[in-house]
Amino acid sequence: TALIVAESGNLDKPVTITLSDTQCEPFKLYVKPGQTYTRRQLLHALLIRSSNDVARALARDNAGSQEAFARKMNQRMRELGGMSSNFINPNGLPASGQYSTARDMARVARMAYRHPALRQIMRTPLYNFRFSDGRVVPLRNTNRLLRTYTFCNGMKTGYTNLAGHCLISSGTANGRDVIAVVLGSTKGVVAQESAKLLAYGLRLTPTAVNQMRIASN
Repeated sequence: TALIVAESGNLDKPVTITLSDTQCEPFKLYVKPGQTYTRRQLLHALLIRSSNDVARALARDNAGSQEAFARKMNQRMRELGGMSSNFINPNGLPASGQYSTARDMARVARMAYRHPALRQIMRTPLYNFRFSDGRVVPLRNTNRLLRTYTFCNGMKTGYTNLAGHCLISSGTANGRDVIAVVLGSTKGVVAQESAKLLAYGLRLTPTAVNQMRIASN
């Protein structure tokens, strides 16, 4: 969802929230109909806090409807070479016929990693979201690896009862950039599994990993 929105450009264009945007299950940011935010603000809320209502707002703004946006998602995935995915909605909530694979998610992640705006957002540990009424709410990144290891620089968490705890993480060290995808894990293990994969891909020794651990997380 974020990739399609970012590739469409004009990220400072205002988006006015509608009632249909808010009609989804938690987790939500609880934006209200009639409020206006830029696409860039909403992308921060989407990628840092996984706000489902924000995903619907961005999808509608981009394609006119959730269904039309899902078609764009499927088309973009095919363009990236992904043949094992089918998207029904923009926020990943359970839907009959919606599925993907680790390899297809890695294809999307690689393109998102190459996009300067998305890369900056996905590595942000804390973002102060300003609501239309002036309230400022700090959004803490759901990716715990960002607060644990200096070699981690993104990307995105996900969770449903069916999918389990999922994390696409990225890292850089020794002139290498890698992306790791862990799906169907558990809350207590997903970060550990992701860290091990990143360390393996970055060719980091256990000593180096410990040296790159952030003191307070």
